[in-house]
Amino acid sequence: MRTLQTVIVATVLLGVSATATAQLSANVGWASEYHFRGILQKTSSASAGLDYGSGGFYVGTWAADVGDGLEVDGYFGYGGEIEDFSYSIGYTGYFYTGDFDDTYQEINLGGGYGPVTIDVALGQYDNFTGPTLDYTYYALGLEAAGFYGKYGGFSQDFDGNYLEFGYGTTIAELDIGVVLILADDDLIGDEDESLLFTIGKTFDIN
Repeated sequence: MRTLQTVIVATVLLGVSATATAQLSANVGWASEYHFRGILQKTSSASAGLDYGSGGFYVGTWAADVGDGLEVDGYFGYGGEIEDFSYSIGYTGYFYTGDFDDTYQEINLGGGYGPVTIDVALGQYDNFTGPTLDYTYYALGLEAAGFYGKYGGFSQDFDGNYLEFGYGTTIAELDIGVVLILADDDLIGDEDESLLFTIGKTFDIN
C-alpha cells in the first residue's frame, strides 16, 4: 500500500489544488521502514512514481519494493479548494506482482480546513481464496510548519488504530523526513512502535 513520496506521510488525495496548468512529475524515494496506515510492509524499501495533474484532475502510478515482488498502485481523481476548504474524491487500486498480498480497491474521500485534514477510504480486499472483505479507513490529521500528527483506524472487516507523528524538510533539493508510528495490537506487524527515516526527490517533467 502506498507510503510517503515526500517528507510528510500524507494521504494520496488531500492537498490537490485546482489549477489550469498541466504538470507531469516523477518521484523516487527510500524509507528505512515502509509503513502504510500503521502497518509494517517492509524494512528498507525503495519506491518510484509518476503523476500527471491538470485543472484539479490527477492520475498517477507508484511502485514500492515489498520483498516478495512489487506493490504497484494506480490512482485518479479530482481535488480542489474553496477559500480555506479543500476537497477530493478519487479511486486507488493496490496490486502486487508476487504473493506478498492480494488486491485492494478503494473510493477515496478527503477534506480539509486550514491545517486540519480528514481522509476516508471505502475499500474492498480480494483476500486470495477467502471471502472478499470490506473495510473503511478513516484518519484525522493536523499539519503545521513541517510537523504533522495523524490518528487513523479501520472498521468493518478490518480493525485497529494507530497514531503517527512526523517532521519533514528539504535539504539540497532532497526531501528528508522522520516518522514515529504507534500502532495497537490489532494491526498486523512485527512492532507496535516504529521510528523510520525517509529520503526522496520529485522531478518536474515538462
